[in-house]
Formats: sequence, structure tokens, C-alpha cells
Amino acid sequence: MLIDLTDQVALVTGSAHRVGRAIALELAKCGVNIQVHYNNSNANEVRDTLHEIKSEGVDAFAVQADISQPDGVEKVMEAVKENFGKLNILVNSASLFPTMDLLEVSLESWNETMNVNLRAPFLFTQAAAHYMAENEPSGGNIVNICDQGAFAPWPKHPQHGISKAGLWMLTQVSAVSLGPDIRVNAVAPGPVVKSSDMTDEQWTQMGNDLPLKRTGSPADVGRAVVYLCQNSFLTGILLPVNGGEHLVVPHGKNK
Repeated sequence: MLIDLTDQVALVTGSAHRVGRAIALELAKCGVNIQVHYNNSNANEVRDTLHEIKSEGVDAFAVQADISQPDGVEKVMEAVKENFGKLNILVNSASLFPTMDLLEVSLESWNETMNVNLRAPFLFTQAAAHYMAENEPSGGNIVNICDQGAFAPWPKHPQHGISKAGLWMLTQVSAVSLGPDIRVNAVAPGPVVKSSDMTDEQWTQMGNDLPLKRTGSPADVGRAVVYLCQNSFLTGILLPVNGGEHLVVPHGKNK
């Protein structure tokens, strides 16, 4: 059974730009009101994101918070309660992606990455589940944004990959623990956003190395999140949105 998402409320962390923004926009196209969260995005990014979301005929508010700290998570949840009075969908999208070798990882960098990529989704999951149980008898959805680093070692991004592996396990444990009322799934994007240190030629080659012979877009990830929220018989799954990257880069050799 497909669920009508009209008039639902979604909290999307890290949603003022890049993949998080695309997720929020695709949900908005389905009639979902959006609580935008951001930390370091500039005012113009936030303003433009809110404008585009609202142009879909839904409501949207933004809250700034550092979710590497528990009080930042609390601040975001309070904004949801104040602005909408309910929560149907949580998307844990905010993420750090530091680049360094394993032996160069400082305790500070390790903690910061784990706090944003894993601890914050854990705290949001707890808070959202309690709030959904209190206010939404029909249940809710949680979608966690992982990536190929959860399954293949990326030597240049060790703490990121380890955090995403933990996020995938959190997804599975949450699906078992929170069902049947709350469904919990994950999406693993592949090459959908070109990094700032990559040339156009390298980006094109990355796409050519995939079975589909092309890279994707953030909107592909957004549509996958919508699909998981609409399909009432899916929980505890991870949907790769990567053009087949998992088939040809099993050991993260390009990372």
C-alpha cells in the first residue's frame, strides 16, 4: 500500500544545501511540510531553500543548530514541536566527510565525526520515536542516509566509513525495535555530487566506471527517500542509489 504524504511533517537534517536540500524538495513536491535544519550554511542558501520548498505549496521553517552536541538536537526537536506540533518523517542526512589517513585521525576529529554522523541520528531517532508515539498514532518514518563507506573500507575517510557502518546497524536495530508503528530504512547514495577537489574529467570518468555509465544527482536520492516513506511494507532495508557502484567498487578503491 502506498501512503499519501500530503500534510505530513518532515525533519531533514542538513537540508539547506546539497543532498539534504534535494531530499527536502522531493518531499515537498509530495505535499510534505519541512523543518529545515542547518549549521554552517550561509543565509542566502537557507533563504533560497525555504523559498523553493514553499513554492511547492507547503510550509517550511529553518532552525540553526550544532547537532554534534546533544543540546543542538534538543533545539531542533523543539523547533519541530513549536512550528508544526507533529512529526511524521525524520531524515538523518547531515554528515561530515573528513579526509585523512587512519593514523592521522585525531581524537577530536574522531569525536566530531561520530557525534554528527552517528550520535546525532541516534538521539534524533529516540526523540522522534517518542514524539511520534505521543502525537502520531498512525506511526512514522525514519530514513538514514548512509553511503558505500558503510560496507567498503575507504582508507582516506576512516572515521566517516566507520560512522556510516554504525548508522546502518542503527537503522536495522531501530527497525526491529520500533516496528510496527515506525518504519526505519536507509539510502546509500553513490556519486551524486561532485566534490570541490574533483575535476570535471574525473567526475565524468567516475560515472563511466559504473554499470549505468553516468553519475547521478541529489534528486535521485530525494526520490528514493520518498519511495521508502510511501511504501508501507518496507522496513530495515538499505536502498543503494549509486548507478551500480556497489558492483564495481567493492573495496572502495576509488576513495
